[in-house]
Amino acid sequence: MKSLATIRVMVVDDHPVVRIGLAAIIDTEKNMECIVEVADGAEAVRLFRANQPDITLMDLRLPEMSGVEAIEAIRREFLAGRFIILTTYEGDEDIYRALRAGAQGYLLKGMKREQLVDAITAVHAGLRYIPTVIEQRLAGRLPDSALSPREMEVIVLIVRGQSNKEIAAELGIGEGTVKWFVNIILGKLGVRDRTQAATAALQRGIVRL
Repeated sequence: MKSLATIRVMVVDDHPVVRIGLAAIIDTEKNMECIVEVADGAEAVRLFRANQPDITLMDLRLPEMSGVEAIEAIRREFLAGRFIILTTYEGDEDIYRALRAGAQGYLLKGMKREQLVDAITAVHAGLRYIPTVIEQRLAGRLPDSALSPREMEVIVLIVRGQSNKEIAAELGIGEGTVKWFVNIILGKLGVRDRTQAATAALQRGIVRL
């Protein structure tokens, strides 16, 4: 029997095997209970509202609404909601977006059972749980390196291999303006040329093919 101090957990992941596995681990802990399993982001928002779990394990890649979008939507209503991002992706842009949205913990799906339990316990206690490897990625992130919406449009087209002239035509701006944006992007990403910018954008999860 669970105690009154039981940590109530919601698991959000679109893979049934992952959800079942996480729920099984949680339910074997004396002070934890998986109260609901969810397969997509939009449903997560609705079921969080209905159940108000203490901790939510949130996958980043979900149908209907991403994990980051779901966290943002939930925290507009429930600012005290506590979230642990659970994902197979290690791009530092994903990490940055998740933490900026309000996640207090970040775990890779290859983590050990003990790490999952420790993360839930820590975040429930009001602490952050970010593994050393994740902290190192964040520490290397340049200040003010988030790209603006227009810069995002440009980097996407760079990744697609388009020239400045082609980018200018597609976005309806001057070629000189494109060059200006490219220089800003190179500076923010800490790279020297367009090829390195495209590689960095893909590796860091800023752009996806």
